Amino acid sequence: MKFMKLGSKPDSFQSNGSDIRFVASDLATDVVVQVGEVKFFLHKFPLLSKSSKLQKLVLQATSDGTDEISLPDFPGGPKAFDICAKFCYGMVVTLNPYNVVPTRCAAEYLEMTETVEKGNLIFKIEVFLNSSIFRSWKDTIIVLQSAKNLLPWSEDLKIVGRCIDSIASKTSVDPSNVTWSYSYSKKMNLTDEIVETVDRRIPPKDWWIEDLCELDVDFYKRVMVAIKSKGRMSADLIGEALRAYAVRWLPDRYDALVGEDYAKRNRVMVETIIWLLPSDKGPSGCSCRFLLKLLKVAILVGAGEGLKEELIHRISILLHQASAKDLLLPVRSSEEDGVGANTIYDVGLVIELVRRYMARNGDVHCDDGKEMIELSFERENLLALGELVDGFLCEVASDPNLGIDSFVELATAIPEMGRPVHDGLYTAIDIYLKEHPDMTKSDKKRICGLMDVRKLSTEGSIHAAQNDRLPLRVVVQVLFFEQQRTATSTPLPGKLNSILEESDHDPAPQPVDPQPISLTLSKEERQRSKARNSMTSLMTGRVANRADRLLLPSRSRRIFDKLWVGKGERENGKGESETSGSSQSPPVSTKTGEVKSLGSSRNRRYSVS
Repeated sequence: MKFMKLGSKPDSFQSNGSDIRFVASDLATDVVVQVGEVKFFLHKFPLLSKSSKLQKLVLQATSDGTDEISLPDFPGGPKAFDICAKFCYGMVVTLNPYNVVPTRCAAEYLEMTETVEKGNLIFKIEVFLNSSIFRSWKDTIIVLQSAKNLLPWSEDLKIVGRCIDSIASKTSVDPSNVTWSYSYSKKMNLTDEIVETVDRRIPPKDWWIEDLCELDVDFYKRVMVAIKSKGRMSADLIGEALRAYAVRWLPDRYDALVGEDYAKRNRVMVETIIWLLPSDKGPSGCSCRFLLKLLKVAILVGAGEGLKEELIHRISILLHQASAKDLLLPVRSSEEDGVGANTIYDVGLVIELVRRYMARNGDVHCDDGKEMIELSFERENLLALGELVDGFLCEVASDPNLGIDSFVELATAIPEMGRPVHDGLYTAIDIYLKEHPDMTKSDKKRICGLMDVRKLSTEGSIHAAQNDRLPLRVVVQVLFFEQQRTATSTPLPGKLNSILEESDHDPAPQPVDPQPISLTLSKEERQRSKARNSMTSLMTGRVANRADRLLLPSRSRRIFDKLWVGKGERENGKGESETSGSSQSPPVSTKTGEVKSLGSSRNRRYSVS
């Protein structure tokens, strides 16, 4: 830290309580100067020899018959006047980065210029600022911070402007030429490290970021504008600086973010950070996660719509870099009864982000080898986007207010090539079915139709085959396509189609007699039970040894044959009925073992009597 000593006489100022200051001298004081709550009992001659302002005020007080002078709104308060008064007496005073701005403003107020006396206080302070303060990185930042409480004086004296220009110039210097100390802490350091000039290590390119985080938001904005105007700073470094400033000042807790005492400050801060985002075309220098955090804060504190729209545009370019947790954005207060209304998180906004991303990256041509490489890169981004959307659907599927239209719209926003595996989508559908048990059959069919069971992994197929929440048609499809994966002989598509058709056109269940309920099994229940058994044996064989795998197809087909054998019996029964002219069902035994031999005609599907 730089400092400057002025004067040579010993300090003889003394205090009488907290509001009285006087000079210990054999001469009686002849003027009283009141600054704020403090009264200074001083002598006229040393004051008038250096202050044009005090000359006028003393002359006015003498004409009024009083020896007391009042200095209202004195810049810097009693402490700054104390330094100026000691300088007038020739006593030792020490200027440093913390008191130089208040003293400079006080000297300006008292008109301690060269016209009154050569080598006056204003001149000496300016020499100190230009020769020492503005050449030091950390001292310049301290001076700029202290200037905040002395506006507009510090602004009119161009102290603020000179500090900003000095800081911006130093950030643009090649790191190998940095010869001043700065603060630099990283994860590998447990404490902040002060890097001095004696350390010959070359500073990193972002050496200046941490120190600027201590600035007030208004000064920080002006410094960053000056740095950007130099045109020597990359977008990545600008983005890193903004991220560090946001981490330093924007709280993570909701109450601290939107509390009455903080909301306005946080709104100004987030709007400033958004306004300062790099304007370079292409990558913005900021990660998608950081931009989404800014958007979340902007929504909570009620930032301007234009700034939020700017964030949405930037996020849509980098959406494939986000995570599902990052997309859990609060519902915008301006949103009315549209997509995502009344939900916990803003699903409609995520749909809009996906649409914009697809509109921007959807058209990729393959004219030559170079374009093929670009297509491969776009393919990776698209796969990442597919995983992102499926993960987000899993996060919001448990929201009871999430409508099926929103779910379907978001799920279908990803093209087929972006979702080669449907395990994530199946998980989201399962969660949605669990949290919405009152869905109609048509809605279940609609939402399950989003999933391609051929794209489920083995683990996903096992889970789906045992899932009571899925329609029977989907379970049978899972079994069939899983059989196709491992079968070494021709599958049985004809009987499968008959099962699917019947499950699609099943009439509504009829009430049953409560007495034989323990023996009553619907056709759907029998099929689901056999389907589970089939899947269990099929999946067990996939992880067994090779010899066992060769035997599995015939075992699984025998289970399927049990599901479909009723169809042949129904055809034979129909012929016998037409011959005898009777449509009466045969009597059914009450033995448990005979339940398995029940006929499968439609008039006996839901009850056994």
